[in-house]
Amino acid sequence: MDKASIGGVVLAIAGILAGLLLEGGNLTQILQPTAALIVFGGTMGAVLLQFPLHTVAASFRGMVRVFAAPKRQNGQFIEMLVGFANKARRNGVVSLDSDLESIEDPFLKQSLMLAVDGTEPAELRKIMRVSLDSAAEIDERLPAVFESAGGFSPTIGILGAVLGLIQVMQHLDNIQEVGRGIAVAFVATIYGVGLANLFFLPFAGKMRLQLHEDHQRREMMLEGVISILEGMNPRMLEVKLSGFLSVHESGTKERAA
Repeated sequence: MDKASIGGVVLAIAGILAGLLLEGGNLTQILQPTAALIVFGGTMGAVLLQFPLHTVAASFRGMVRVFAAPKRQNGQFIEMLVGFANKARRNGVVSLDSDLESIEDPFLKQSLMLAVDGTEPAELRKIMRVSLDSAAEIDERLPAVFESAGGFSPTIGILGAVLGLIQVMQHLDNIQEVGRGIAVAFVATIYGVGLANLFFLPFAGKMRLQLHEDHQRREMMLEGVISILEGMNPRMLEVKLSGFLSVHESGTKERAA
């Protein structure tokens, strides 16, 4: 699991609730089903109006990745590619055909399959570049769903507050009910602003970062496969692909060495 994502959510919620309790409030003051229904329903309706259903569904499925650490780091893929380079240098690129079944990443598997089939390096780059650009364009829409939701929810929250105030104005003869009603009305604003700034916009930012890392990882895979096809020395290949490592992974690799 991604410790930063989980810790961030817990810290944000705990900090807000602790502040509420320290000020003498209680949780029942902000647990308003009607306000939640207005904000959630209105926001989701606006998002579905802007994006196709399959894009919204894919975006919410991708939300799981925000809390999950990647299965493989770039360093592990570099080790795999260097191993392929050593094998190809001894037995030829065709010998990598037996390794295709063990590759889980579809982009790497397709790239290596084309290399084994004898595709020229320039042609392989052109084919996989189309796949890479297409995937990047589709991925770009996923965080946009949460960014839109983060823009809609505060406004829907204000709409919910106004609706609540309209109901309050009908009971001006009872000042106690007016005060209680105003407090309840503004809960919708809390929900709208809270969802936008604690969930939707952070989700979009983290997802965009992860998708950028995925794109960089595919770039690294493509460079690795083409270099193997061109017969690059495995040590040179490792140095070349190490440029794709993040600062954290580079530091980990140096400590391990």
